[in-house]
Amino acid sequence: MTKRIDAKFKISRRLGVSLWGSAKDPFAKRGYAPGQHGAGAKRKKTSDFGTQLREKQKLRGYYGNITERQFRRTYQEAARRKGDTGENLIGLLESRLDAVVYRMGLVPTVFAARQFVSHGHVRVNGKKANVPSYRVSEGDVIEVREKSRQLPVVLEAVQNPDRGVPDYIEFDNKELKGKFLRAPKLAEVPYPVVMQPNFVVEYYSR
Repeated sequence: MTKRIDAKFKISRRLGVSLWGSAKDPFAKRGYAPGQHGAGAKRKKTSDFGTQLREKQKLRGYYGNITERQFRRTYQEAARRKGDTGENLIGLLESRLDAVVYRMGLVPTVFAARQFVSHGHVRVNGKKANVPSYRVSEGDVIEVREKSRQLPVVLEAVQNPDRGVPDYIEFDNKELKGKFLRAPKLAEVPYPVVMQPNFVVEYYSR
């Protein structure tokens, strides 16, 4: 197991949820925090601040454990926009290029999506895009570079019957090409665990 994957599973155990719903997640067998005292530690009643922090960490972790600086900037953009800040936050996170690649089912995890984009395997509107945090706009066409379409990770991922593409993305699995139709609402995003962005708003509004 790589250090990256190992760290990913520690996030699940620290937060007390199987964050990505993976069958390989050790949290299913070890449903306690990581570390020497994790198994024996008693669950303390969580404060309001603790709940807010945990929800922030869940969202940060889910999208590839993005940095606090990136996440805060995304929140600030959500707060500047009209409408519900929590819904705006989800829409912006789902508009990240690595998140869209993951939703298209081109790779098995959001961590793999970040690496896939960084290595230059993706094009947006026909142009190379290698920044995972790049914000996709409504109507943008995202596709796998022709030379990368036979990569084992892609072939295996697109054949996975358990992965569905959400309604806010149009996807052609033969051409490995998709269109980002619109930023989704919270209820439309296929999270394997309950996400509560309203607590994230409270956290940053303190």
